[in-house]
Amino acid sequence: MNLRRNVHAVARELIGAELLGDGVGGTIVEVEAYDHEDPAAHGYGNRRTARNASMFLPGGHAYVYRSYGIHWCLNFVCGEEGEASAVLIRALEPVTGIARMRERRGVDDARLLCSGPGRLCEALGVTRAHDGLPLDRPPFQLTERAGELAIVRGPRIGITKAVEQPWRYGLAGSRFVSRAFRA
Repeated sequence: MNLRRNVHAVARELIGAELLGDGVGGTIVEVEAYDHEDPAAHGYGNRRTARNASMFLPGGHAYVYRSYGIHWCLNFVCGEEGEASAVLIRALEPVTGIARMRERRGVDDARLLCSGPGRLCEALGVTRAHDGLPLDRPPFQLTERAGELAIVRGPRIGITKAVEQPWRYGLAGSRFVSRAFRA
């Protein structure tokens, strides 16, 4: 999948794609887009720090950061080098390596394994060690979706800036999204 494109186009196309990390993962069912002109994005204003440096890599790399000092969050860098746009992977429908995910998360309910960026990273074993890695090589495997799907969109979750932007995308009817989309 070509990630050196517009973050909003990539975000929609990621819904239904399969993501594996070290052979564990599933179908992407929810994402959020953060473009370089977005005040909610970590790279807004072209402010590069040690924390967000991977966001300035060319599209096709992982940007992993810790949210609120607790949870790891996995983003796919999009666009050209220096653009600082990324797609936050919010939720997966678990498909491969479910037993390993259950062990890592300590829960049995499949819906609770990867519904939310922190849960997803814990289930897949994603940490800061994955920051900056290319998404087209192990430990990652990204497979494009096979066909068209019904995709819903709405406002992003858990941010305080640019909250009105409908840049959260999800698989219509999925019970694995982190939070239901409003009709």
